[in-house]
Amino acid sequence: MAVLWWLWHIPLTVVVAHGAPSDPAQGKKVLAEKVSQLMDWTKKNRVIRMNDTMFYHFVLEPPRNYSMIVMFTALHELRQCVMCKHAAEEFHILANSWQHSSKFTNRIFFAMVDYDQSPEVFRTIQVVSVPNFLHFSAKREFTSDDIYHLEGRGIIAEQMAKWVGERTNVNIRISQPTNDGGLFTLGTILALTGGLVSLLKSKFIFNKTLWAVLGLSFVTVMTSGQMWAHIKGASFAQRDPRTGHMHYIHRASYSQFVAETCIIALFNMCVFLGMVLLDKAATSRMNVVKRKMVCLIGICLVVIFFSWLLSLLRFKLRGYPYRFLMD
Repeated sequence: MAVLWWLWHIPLTVVVAHGAPSDPAQGKKVLAEKVSQLMDWTKKNRVIRMNDTMFYHFVLEPPRNYSMIVMFTALHELRQCVMCKHAAEEFHILANSWQHSSKFTNRIFFAMVDYDQSPEVFRTIQVVSVPNFLHFSAKREFTSDDIYHLEGRGIIAEQMAKWVGERTNVNIRISQPTNDGGLFTLGTILALTGGLVSLLKSKFIFNKTLWAVLGLSFVTVMTSGQMWAHIKGASFAQRDPRTGHMHYIHRASYSQFVAETCIIALFNMCVFLGMVLLDKAATSRMNVVKRKMVCLIGICLVVIFFSWLLSLLRFKLRGYPYRFLMD
């Protein structure tokens, strides 16, 4: 990483030398405009997405009395940079924590530069790997300590905040986003508790079908990955830093969101319900018309939701070869 500093020190010096305003009054006016513009962008988006022109003007060119924490990344899907997406999520947590901090000032701004949108910046700074985090001091004196070392610190918002504090003397307390999965679990437990209390006062407590449904429900929740999500502390969903859209299904086969476990549990429950209806249609003493209707509903539930389960599996596991009738 030390080589990175020597490679881009010369072009940065050239930009600084030729970009400084000669008139002090003009310099103060330009600085005020730059800070005002950065504050407006920060209020709309915690992390400012910069192109080539913005980067040169707000990060490299003087005057500048603020520090810039810049993430260099490549978030396009064709790049398949899983680490970049994780790093972007942690970087947004860091910027969001600073935005909502009581110590928030215009001393620090957070920005992101994507290779596919601003390749010229990468060539100027000589960034050859992503994700990468650099600190551009207000004093414009870049050292090797202004490079965030991923190997030693890891991609964790708390570690990034510690590094920012070391470089800027500004302490940022990380506020993790609320996990809606915990609220969902609490609501489910309260609903089940209330239901059991009501059942204890009625004869349904001795109903075998009821206990069969409860047993299947418990098995469904466990096999959907709810326990794994709880142990790993998985987030409820994830917002795409490039588009702003929420993703409820994790693209990687080795991870999943809390919302994803709920979706899988719902699909499994519908398949179970379809199987129960098929059994009911085959063994009940209802008239033929009703049995046919129940059988048709059961078949539709099994075919549709089992097909969706296979589609979800193929989405997460690209090489999965099997499909169902409607898949």
